[in-house]
Amino acid sequence: MHCWKTINVQKQYGHDRIFLLSTIIVISVFSVFYIVLNIFKEAPLSDHLFPLFLMVFFMIYPAHKLLHFMPLFSYRKSLRFSIEKQYSFLPVLSMRIHEPILKSRYVFALLVPFILLNLVLVIGAIMFPSFRHYFSILLAYHCGLCLIDLLYVKHLIHSPKTALIEETDKGFEILVPSSNQ
Repeated sequence: MHCWKTINVQKQYGHDRIFLLSTIIVISVFSVFYIVLNIFKEAPLSDHLFPLFLMVFFMIYPAHKLLHFMPLFSYRKSLRFSIEKQYSFLPVLSMRIHEPILKSRYVFALLVPFILLNLVLVIGAIMFPSFRHYFSILLAYHCGLCLIDLLYVKHLIHSPKTALIEETDKGFEILVPSSNQ
């Protein structure tokens, strides 16, 4: 095996640029989704369940991380979890796998939270139009969280199909068999 490419989205794009792109995505998704919902659903808005909304808002991030873990369950012995602090107060959950994994499995693990949580939020907004503003905020927030995952998928899509992905301190290494040079 040899390293075909190393990807480090944080280093490549920079933290500030990723934060700005994520903010733009959050604002755009909220604006478009909320407007589209208001065009098709004309129910009065309700703030009845604001405490539940706050609880769900804070649970989106851990649920997102859990959904990354589910497709990698068979690799659980090679997974290491840690909590790092960003800005000295914001806990960030980190999950690293310490053995190479098939590209297709890794891409699937990156996309599962985006697909499942967003689908649940869209269906919730359609089924409960009185709370469409809550679902719009949650969807926008989750799409902003998914930016880094989608950037990694963008880079991985162009790698060889037989590649293996390995996480290192430098980022993600795309490994290919030596015979595929």
